[in-house]
Amino acid sequence: MTEVITILVADDEERIRRLLKIYLEREGYVVEEAGDGAETLEKALAKDYHCILLDLMMPEKDGIEVTEELREKKMTPIIMLTAKGEEANRVQGFETGADDYIVKPFSPREVVLRVKAILRRSAGTVPLAGSAVSKELVVFPHLTIDHDAHRVTADGKEVSLTPKEYELLYFLAKSPDKVFDREHLLKEVWHYDFFGDLRTVDTHVKRLREKLNRVSESAAKMIVTVWGVGYKFEVVNE
Repeated sequence: MTEVITILVADDEERIRRLLKIYLEREGYVVEEAGDGAETLEKALAKDYHCILLDLMMPEKDGIEVTEELREKKMTPIIMLTAKGEEANRVQGFETGADDYIVKPFSPREVVLRVKAILRRSAGTVPLAGSAVSKELVVFPHLTIDHDAHRVTADGKEVSLTPKEYELLYFLAKSPDKVFDREHLLKEVWHYDFFGDLRTVDTHVKRLREKLNRVSESAAKMIVTVWGVGYKFEVVNE
């Protein structure tokens, strides 16, 4: 039986919600709407959506507030919708847990492609129940990645990551000591070939380190900045 994909479109402009709803429903997705931040948060906490398209500037609560409060309880993939003049807020959105952003005015087709990409990358990010043996484990001192379950543990403690944070960590960890520049990471992790803010990578790395550091300083140190180039995953020898 085919899984029903449900997406929440949150924007205070009805015409934008309706436009996105038309294009997303053409792809077979079930689309629900929210017109302000308070309604968005209420719906997002009450139901498990596969993805949320979240306008940055909304009444009641803005996108930053919604993301901060939602991330305390859920890792639902979030694509932020922002205006060109909201660059600083966009970076803040990444720091609070957004997975991607799209700048207004946008092409509805681009939105559909971004949604498909984030759904593809986040498939299976909900921890699996039971104690089945994983077929794919990436194991290092202080850090284990169970790719079948999309579960990360550092020094025996589970680390709660957004889908994009997980994909970034997994991509780096698959090639220890190999340095990747930001452009390459944007292409491989975000699938951006010719567009995308390089700070997208920086903010995700920062947030990833912070989350790892909360449970294991040694695991956090594995994400290494190579100044003037990019980032690499370095195995800690102790």
